[in-house]
Amino acid sequence: MSPQTILAILLAATAFSYFFEQSLAWLNIARPRQDIDPRVREYFDPERYAKTVSYQKDKTRLALITASLFTAANLLLLAFGTFGWLENQLAASIGSQLRRALAFYGILYLAMDLATLPVQIYATFRLEARYGFNRTTPKLFIADKIKSLILSALLGAAAISGLVTLVQKMGPNFWIWFAAAAILFILLMNMFYTSLIVPLFNKLRPLPEGELRNAIEAYAQTQNFRLTGIYVIDASKRSSKSNAYFSGIGPKKKIVLYDTLIEKHSIEELVAVLAHEVGHYRHKHIIKSFIASAMQISLILWVFSLFAAAPALSLALGADHYALHLNLLAFAILAGPITSFSSLFSMVTSRRYEYQADAFAARTTSAAAMSSALIRLSADNLSYLYPHPAYVFFNYSHPPLLQRLEHLGV
Repeated sequence: MSPQTILAILLAATAFSYFFEQSLAWLNIARPRQDIDPRVREYFDPERYAKTVSYQKDKTRLALITASLFTAANLLLLAFGTFGWLENQLAASIGSQLRRALAFYGILYLAMDLATLPVQIYATFRLEARYGFNRTTPKLFIADKIKSLILSALLGAAAISGLVTLVQKMGPNFWIWFAAAAILFILLMNMFYTSLIVPLFNKLRPLPEGELRNAIEAYAQTQNFRLTGIYVIDASKRSSKSNAYFSGIGPKKKIVLYDTLIEKHSIEELVAVLAHEVGHYRHKHIIKSFIASAMQISLILWVFSLFAAAPALSLALGADHYALHLNLLAFAILAGPITSFSSLFSMVTSRRYEYQADAFAARTTSAAAMSSALIRLSADNLSYLYPHPAYVFFNYSHPPLLQRLEHLGV
């Protein structure tokens, strides 16, 4: 294909992704139901339900504004060949392809982050604060931003350096080695994320001795489930929202509970939440998800290898020469709609896993405790009660609350 044809496809793919995603988002909130399901009225009174609908609408509007500005800017940059122009300017002063690639993506990342900074500030200090969620101070926001920039720069530089080096050394077979490195990185993150990354932003402390710890340990013993540690994370310093997650593979298993979760739930509910996480482990969901991710990464990299050396992609972006990092950007835009649809499998699978983990928790604790934990969690986080089925199908990794209650027999 000619560069002009490829550019037209890039523009069409960008526009299609925008209209498809925003259409689903508006469909989701277009006609909110006014009734409240009897099963959840204890926590979703009319005032809280109205607040939930308002919160979802405000989030959707903000997302629409952000996506509109981002898409418009991206279309203009593509149409006027700005990405290629930037590469041409860098090539005039930087001879090394690796250093040019690092400079190119470093500039794009900083520009995008600065452009979206007002939205980030508004979302944190206005929107989230309006609904009683935000507890982030300006000092903490700045510290988080600096740490995120440094961490992203280090990881991004490592990824770009590895890709460019492997293409130069291994030729068309670079994707095999890069996929292996990426899969190893994901494995290490699964094992050590809580130990290495989380402490950069939050404090983790072992769950103190007491009734809750005794109840959790007693449950773990009944399931012959060995815990490396039960930790509490100080999530309340940023938000009042609550959650819990399971971290680690093999001997590195950890349960992390938000301090906000402990504040708002009974011991029976917290044990049920823990049982849900144990259910993920018992059903081998973490390993299965890891294998699925490894396969998806390998497939995407193999497809990219078919385009990596095509000069037409770089020329379509406005450059006057071939550049691997431009081809990577063009491929990412082209693959956007495709990967969105391919992620459907992951979404469907993830929702099925959640049902299985819920059933495990209900079976090993009680359906009443699991359902009340889910209802309270949804109410506290202002989760939407009646999301549109099409929006759920494409965007929800977890089933909506009412569907989970149905599967629990409530």
